[in-house]
Amino acid sequence: DAAVLRPPAGRRTVFCTDMLCEGVHFPAAPNYDPRAVGHKAIAVNLSDLAAMASRPEAAVVSVSLPRSGGQSVGEALLEGMLTIATRFNVALVGGDTTSWNGPLAVNVAMLGSVAAGRLWRRDGCRVGDVVLVTGAVGGSLAGRHLAVEPRVNEARLIADMVAVHGAIDISDGLALDLSRMMQASGCGAEVDLAAVPIHADAVAAAKLDPSGGTPLMRALGDGEDFELLISLAADDAERLLGAIATGRLAGWPGTPLTAIGRVVADRGLVAVSEDGRRTALPPSGYQHAFT
Repeated sequence: DAAVLRPPAGRRTVFCTDMLCEGVHFPAAPNYDPRAVGHKAIAVNLSDLAAMASRPEAAVVSVSLPRSGGQSVGEALLEGMLTIATRFNVALVGGDTTSWNGPLAVNVAMLGSVAAGRLWRRDGCRVGDVVLVTGAVGGSLAGRHLAVEPRVNEARLIADMVAVHGAIDISDGLALDLSRMMQASGCGAEVDLAAVPIHADAVAAAKLDPSGGTPLMRALGDGEDFELLISLAADDAERLLGAIATGRLAGWPGTPLTAIGRVVADRGLVAVSEDGRRTALPPSGYQHAFT
């Protein structure tokens, strides 16, 4: 029920938590794989720590299991959690289990640490910074939202090479989370639409259901991508991108890193099209609704 942890010397503790609910963050029973849910529950917390350049260390897990079939669900859930936790050296040190007649709910709270003065925050973006994004975005609900690949190693390598001024992970949508980072920093951003890395899943989803928007619209607003958005000085961005392109950043896992825009003084987001036209960019993305 409880664990004693010793903070690493010279480092600062970082804490995060995420809850996943059946029918919202993964399909309703019987259409979910508990192993995939367990993977995601750990991975989204790892993504939060990555967005702060933190090293993951320990986690506690609380689950509400359905009474019917809950034993097998819980065992498979734990299997999925342990597989990814082992990959990233995270110890599962405790938690709580309940059973009820409702849907599956999983909450993970995770601890990590970062060297003093090396923490990434979302409120440090500076005018003139270049905005970079890892991977490709959009169309995650085709299944990628369950197979989250947290960018923990990428964050560590970037932090070791350059000074990142602002960072956030894309959970609710590129445009929405970029807007949040800019609001926290008291500035705005211009986004080069042609540079946004659109995932093949977004292209496929747009073909299957054109009413859901173009591939670009999906890339900007679908969410559940769990990629990193970072802002850093232009010369550092050039140095970082050059090191990755030439293979000089030892250990880089091959994840694409793309410059998609810049930080500006005027608040809000501006979309810049390939022909140079500038229009307001709505902060589209997923937001919880309440009645």
